[in-house]
Amino acid sequence: MINVPATESKPSPKSAPAETKTHAEQTSDHANTGKRQDDAPKPRKERDKESAAEQHGGGGRRWLVILLVTGAAAGAAIWFLTHRPSRVEWQGYAEADFIKVGPTQQGLLTEVKVNRGDLVNAGDLLFTQDDVADKAALATARHQLDQALERLANLQAPGRPSEVQRAEAELADSVATRERLKGDLDRAQTLVKSGAETVQNRDQINGNYLSAAARVRALEAALARMRDTTGRESEIKAQQAAVEAARSDLARAKWRLDQDRVVAPKTGVIADVMARPGETVMAGAPVVSLLPLENIFVRFFVPEAMLIHLHRGDEVQLLCDTGPQDLRGTIDFVAPQAEYTPPVIYSVESRAKLVYMMQARPRPDQAKLFKPGQPVTVRPIEKIEAKEKDGDERKR
Repeated sequence: MINVPATESKPSPKSAPAETKTHAEQTSDHANTGKRQDDAPKPRKERDKESAAEQHGGGGRRWLVILLVTGAAAGAAIWFLTHRPSRVEWQGYAEADFIKVGPTQQGLLTEVKVNRGDLVNAGDLLFTQDDVADKAALATARHQLDQALERLANLQAPGRPSEVQRAEAELADSVATRERLKGDLDRAQTLVKSGAETVQNRDQINGNYLSAAARVRALEAALARMRDTTGRESEIKAQQAAVEAARSDLARAKWRLDQDRVVAPKTGVIADVMARPGETVMAGAPVVSLLPLENIFVRFFVPEAMLIHLHRGDEVQLLCDTGPQDLRGTIDFVAPQAEYTPPVIYSVESRAKLVYMMQARPRPDQAKLFKPGQPVTVRPIEKIEAKEKDGDERKR
């Protein structure tokens, strides 16, 4: 390796000596130098770091703006919900008056013609009972009535022709005997005067004559009674009463037989069947539960402040999950006394502890849309809501 000797650098003879600068000039030169260094191109890594920092700062500002806008919208919604006038409505539920259909007399249940959910019309057969004993009782009552009618007819009719003829013959014989004895008595009276007849014999003939005359009068009365029924009025009246009693027994037996076939008293839906064939059912025990559509109603509870707005006969709007929005009902009952809010009815907006129970009957064509136990919302007609709004505006 060849070592080259370092040569000293000598100042150029032509270069002028450097002049001495002031303190202000030096400061200005230092600032210009820093500026030139900042304007100089930076390395790529430094530029990437600065770009990422700028993007991070801009995204944070955007998220902050979004959060502020969302919070403002939520606050406005809460204020609107808390300050807007609340709709007047009450919570209730559908209820119904079921008809418990049972037999009027104890008997063996032989057949049930309906099942749960069946729609029946008034007069349709529901169930039957054993009718053997009732049929026998009906036949006996008919025979007794026939006998009573025959006896009454016998009393009301005149005697039979053969009996009348016999009475007439007996009367004729008695009349002939009386006339004969009358002649014998006249002759005995004449002979007694002449002494040819004894007084004793005359008296005997006179007794026989009187007896014959009495028999004639009895037979005449009997014959007259056979020909005329007016003399048996008391017997006829007694028999007429017996005929009426027999007719009553027949009607009762027929009624008992008819009760063995129980029919629907109204049109409705079979809600339940509580007895089966083969069971002995007591009188009045329910066998079928029937729900007529007109027996469905909505029971709801209103605070005391609303009593001045609601009366019997007023219409209310009924809302349920299974029906349209145009359901209507008519209030037919308002409780005469207050009661505590039932625990099954809960409303966050309700503040009243004492309420009054009311009932509303749906329209006949809409009653089938309600089921017993179904929750129902009840709203007043618009005129009541208008009064409430006017009252709120006056308070403000």
